[in-house]
Amino acid sequence: MSSMRNPERSRPVAIWLFIVAALVLTMVVVGGATRLTNSGLSITEWKPVTGALPPLSDADWASEFEKYKAIPQYQQVNRGMSLDAFKTIYWWEWGHRFLGRLVGLAFGLPFLVFLFTRQIPKRLVGRCWALLALGGLQGAIGWWMVASGLTQRVSVAPERLMTHLGLAFFLLAALLWTGLEAWNGPARRRSRGAWPQIALVLAVLVYLQILLGALVAGNDAGYVLNDWPLMGGRLFPQDYAGQGLWDTIAHSIPAVQFHHRMGGYLLCICAAGLIYAAVTGRASSTPVRRMAVVLGFGVICQAGLGIWTLMWATPIDLGLAHQAAAALVFGLATGFLWVARRA
Repeated sequence: MSSMRNPERSRPVAIWLFIVAALVLTMVVVGGATRLTNSGLSITEWKPVTGALPPLSDADWASEFEKYKAIPQYQQVNRGMSLDAFKTIYWWEWGHRFLGRLVGLAFGLPFLVFLFTRQIPKRLVGRCWALLALGGLQGAIGWWMVASGLTQRVSVAPERLMTHLGLAFFLLAALLWTGLEAWNGPARRRSRGAWPQIALVLAVLVYLQILLGALVAGNDAGYVLNDWPLMGGRLFPQDYAGQGLWDTIAHSIPAVQFHHRMGGYLLCICAAGLIYAAVTGRASSTPVRRMAVVLGFGVICQAGLGIWTLMWATPIDLGLAHQAAAALVFGLATGFLWVARRA
């Protein structure tokens, strides 16, 4: 029976969801470039419709530049910047926002078509509506993040950056999961062994590590304490504590980098255990074993890339590679959880 005639699955719908997931991954990488080039505050207004067009004349460029000159980042960091330099950072931020609009169209228009032609399995219609709503929310959170850097700060608030990136990764996982469901149909039975719980714990740990990495990025903590395995020549960083618990968790540069390192070590230990269990045949099925090994090595390689990035003081190419690899590892963790639940 073809997938088009099976009401429980639809491979065209699955392909569409996987394509949107790839676009979200691209947007995550471009967002990382926007952050690493300090371009995120170059557009000081949120115009969801009219903002789709970039400046088209010298007068438009002059107007945008004057708006940027009014914010603290220009006055305290980039005073004296040329118009050409401003155009460079503007294009990064405009490209990031353009991709956001493209993702919205790539999801919304086919969704309506699939909904009208009843190609989406009934059990996935509600999930697709939720994905559409979360995509809209992501745009609003993006502006909420940018707004935090327009008045009192020279960069966006780290916790808002973490929220924005965290929702992007959640959307990525949800798109992949829903695509797998659309491709394969509902499970005939659920696995009752320990592997679904193990896979869930690993997926949560990878996600939390990504959030900790967002706090590192939001505090520019990858540019300092660049020795390893020590931190500033110490096992435990100096000046760890901030002014209170939340300030320590979200705003202390030594603390956010220390937490991200410790999360990486914990994940590497879990990854080694995962590989050992898989190669000794303790996984419940061959697909689970294969996914376990791939995920385990992915985590370890990502940790190595993170150390390399840190010790080179986060150059743009390594920073982008580290963020893209984080998305790939989280995608693997999502796939591993999906497989483990159905094996």
